[in-house]
Amino acid sequence: MSLEQQPTSPLADAGERTLEIGGDRPIRISTGHRLRHHDGKCSRPHGHNYEISVEVTGTLSADGWVVDKGDVTGVIDEWDHRFLVEAGDPLVEAFEESGDSDGLVVLDHPPTAEVMGVLLEEKLQDVLPDRISDVSVSVRETAELCAGRY
Repeated sequence: MSLEQQPTSPLADAGERTLEIGGDRPIRISTGHRLRHHDGKCSRPHGHNYEISVEVTGTLSADGWVVDKGDVTGVIDEWDHRFLVEAGDPLVEAFEESGDSDGLVVLDHPPTAEVMGVLLEEKLQDVLPDRISDVSVSVRETAELCAGRY
């Protein structure tokens, strides 16, 4: 059989596909935060049981998947049972002095659900294979508040 006559793999011609992780059963993490420059109660340290959903678009691997789910959940789990603060927050020093600095994640921006979604998208784009063309993350902070690209 000549090279032109060999059958092609259906995976090679599948184009880009999207994998949804979360959806009806979101990834759940418990994370604390505070919004220092907020005028309301969110300026006080508090926490949420966040529900996170992720869509990853790209071409299929030789193994037949867009991405390994564990690679996605591994990035998200880095924030589970951690406290998110903005750089310059006095809580950074308090965590360090108490010996709990490993429980702190310092961000360059306020730790809102919107910012969390953007930063998780960036972190995932950095660690996932080059064949991934898009990552979209939604972060549900409460039953009334969910941030993402829609």
